[in-house]
Amino acid sequence: MWELQRSKKMKQKEVIVAIGSGSIAQAIARRVSIGKQVLLADIKLENAEAAAKTLREAGFEVSTTVVDVSSRASVQALVQTAVDLGAVKGVIHTAGLSPSQASPEAILKVDLYGTAVVFEEFGKVIAAGGSAVVIGSQSSHRLAIDEISQAQADELATLEPEKLLELPLVQEINDSLRAYQISKRGNALRVQAEAVKWGKRGARINCISAGIIYTPLAYDELTSSERGEFYRNMLAKSPAGRGGTPDEIGALAEFLFNSSYISGSDILIDGGVTASYKYGELKPA
Repeated sequence: MWELQRSKKMKQKEVIVAIGSGSIAQAIARRVSIGKQVLLADIKLENAEAAAKTLREAGFEVSTTVVDVSSRASVQALVQTAVDLGAVKGVIHTAGLSPSQASPEAILKVDLYGTAVVFEEFGKVIAAGGSAVVIGSQSSHRLAIDEISQAQADELATLEPEKLLELPLVQEINDSLRAYQISKRGNALRVQAEAVKWGKRGARINCISAGIIYTPLAYDELTSSERGEFYRNMLAKSPAGRGGTPDEIGALAEFLFNSSYISGSDILIDGGVTASYKYGELKPA
């Protein structure tokens, strides 16, 4: 009887799903999950468990599971796990691959296709009053304003996920940085289209285009033999003169979670790197 009562109580919980269990996901979860059930999902269960231990010791109620966002079936299983816990009131999507970590094909499958699947599947179950944030990238803002046509932008925003990888724009990519930039531009565009659908359920979705945030992934970039010097110079010549912290992303995400009038937006938070790249010392000759 006690187990049955406990089960019913759990199902009444409001659930925050964090996909990716790194420092940014944790920083956001700490701010938006008080009194709620946190479901941490990561491609490596040991990473989720380590993050869960930290959050539990800080007073949060946390469950963990495995997810591979490049697999629709895996994302669907995650959605079912979340729904079984309670009403899904928040989605924090931070999982992704960087240019220094993976091939163009892998980046496109995870960052472009996988993110589109996450939006689509969670858009079917998000509760009224719910909110989602996805971590995009300032790198996509370095693309020229006419880098992709309006027709290509519309395709990235609206095509079913399985068709995204078949686009000529996508299939011609053979560089990891280009794959990353197009994927992240696609995330921001798709947030606009998804905001319309999520709005019909009384929910919102937004993108945070982050600059270099001090995380293990960022340190991979900063120490990369291929692009490390470029990124270190980028920080040195930016208006802020530094990288960002997970807590700064967490603060912005909390604002977006609590701002009922903001949906379908892409917020750039990069210490002015993009501004310097377009109009300052970082502007290409």
